[in-house]
Amino acid sequence: MAKFELKLPKMGESVAEATITSWLKEVGDAIEADEAVLEIATDKVDSEVPSEVDGVLVEVLFNVDDVVQVGQTIAIIETEGGSDEVESAPKSESVKESAPVAEVSKTVTAAQETAAPVVSSDDRFYSPLVKNMAKEEGVSQSELDAISGTGKDGRVTKNDMLGYLENRSAAPKAQPAQQAAPKQAEKPKATPVIASGDDEIIEMSRMGKLIAHHMVESVQTSAHVQSFIEADVTKIWNWRKKVKDGFMKREGENLTFTPIFMEAIAKALRDFPMMNISLQGDTIIKKKHINLGMAAALGDGNLIVPVIKDADQLNLVGMTKKVNDLANRARLNQLKPDDIQGGTYTVTNVGTFGSIMGTPIINQPQVGILALGAIRKVPAVVETPEGDFIGIRYKMFLSHSYDHRVVNGALGGQFVKAVKDYLEAWDSNREI
Repeated sequence: MAKFELKLPKMGESVAEATITSWLKEVGDAIEADEAVLEIATDKVDSEVPSEVDGVLVEVLFNVDDVVQVGQTIAIIETEGGSDEVESAPKSESVKESAPVAEVSKTVTAAQETAAPVVSSDDRFYSPLVKNMAKEEGVSQSELDAISGTGKDGRVTKNDMLGYLENRSAAPKAQPAQQAAPKQAEKPKATPVIASGDDEIIEMSRMGKLIAHHMVESVQTSAHVQSFIEADVTKIWNWRKKVKDGFMKREGENLTFTPIFMEAIAKALRDFPMMNISLQGDTIIKKKHINLGMAAALGDGNLIVPVIKDADQLNLVGMTKKVNDLANRARLNQLKPDDIQGGTYTVTNVGTFGSIMGTPIINQPQVGILALGAIRKVPAVVETPEGDFIGIRYKMFLSHSYDHRVVNGALGGQFVKAVKDYLEAWDSNREI
């Protein structure tokens, strides 16, 4: 019998770790290749980890709610044939063929000891990541035991540790005896919320906590500025009404306004490449590819941002199919980690909820996000060679939030005006 190391796979350029949310297989269960063994959650998306081989699950090295680093071994699967060696995934360096069975046993035992949660004086479990954070930050056992955990069964999570360390760092530090301790401004304490007996207490979901953390972090990172402009989309409204039924019959896809807007935004980004950047410290990274993030609703009401890669290279048919595919899989919670990686600019459709404009928060580390308002039928002044007159037009607001650290008002305003110009110059006779 040979033994195979199931490792946590790479899930995108910015994902370094994941939390185990459930084991779908137990020790002793038979597993087929590509069959899901466990479910994991990252700060981006939930996913499953499949087996790469047929065999039997013989060792589980991590528990539910433990945080695992990409590339770490999470389980051992016994496969048919071969010697008693531990095999690794193709990308990982395998154990030498001459390794004796005893060495394999030591490796597995060591992994179990490293991964096993530590029981404190209060009978609480701590994941390896939490233990490492405590060690690196000098958090004592008594401090760790006193932290209120938000994980399953009161376990302390990474976010609990980050919150504790942030509050801890704000506390006054002891000064050498010969120096006078400078006065430090006290951090304002949040007013405690007192719940009455009639109030309902609702625990935030894991995804809700992550979104809240990212939103606060973005506001604290970027200098948010907004520019607003109104676009006349009457030509687009009438054109879509004319072609959507035929498009559905031919392509089997619903032609919404979103891919039309995405096409215009991709063109504008090509015209203004300094909107398609990221800021890393004092360095600006100018992105070669235009990858549009598209805020989409999840089944539980939260939002996620799948990415349309190389959006400027797609025609309208391709853009429509991509938009519909990502939106449908987001609603069914079937997005893969790669679907939400690599975005360079984000679009959110606040008009879906009836809002005519908004002030969206930038999706870090990008520098801009565009909110699409609801399309309204309004009276407007129409200019013609024969003179001006009042007509009924379809209009919408475009709300552009951008990072004023690197995007000035001129660039932010010119970009959103370019999107408006592309929309208003729509060819009413365009074939699709």
